[in-house]
Amino acid sequence: MTTFYCYSKCSTCKKAEKWLKEQQISYNKIDLVEQPPTKAQMLDFFAKSDQNLRYFFNTSGMDYRKMKLKDKVDTMSKEQAAELMSQNGKLIKRPLMVDDTKVTCGFNTAVYEKNWL
Repeated sequence: MTTFYCYSKCSTCKKAEKWLKEQQISYNKIDLVEQPPTKAQMLDFFAKSDQNLRYFFNTSGMDYRKMKLKDKVDTMSKEQAAELMSQNGKLIKRPLMVDDTKVTCGFNTAVYEKNWL
């Protein structure tokens, strides 16, 4: 089953969800802020992706900036990143879409067409 982690106030999440509905793609919706993925889930998501850790961070978010993570991400371990993200869903780039074999962050129509159709 595909899981769609999103934040209800996020315009990008709303666009992605609209696209998913238009394509009639079924998914399980989870609020990223109220119920962030666990550390183990985040580590699993990292393993399913060939992207670097920065890809998973909401680099334009206020919490990311407050925590001055820009200078820390490149030297952070996957375990450290997963722990931070599991404690604060606003640190995760959204929407986060995952299934048994793949994961995408953010919304880009071409990426969604390639991965989720």
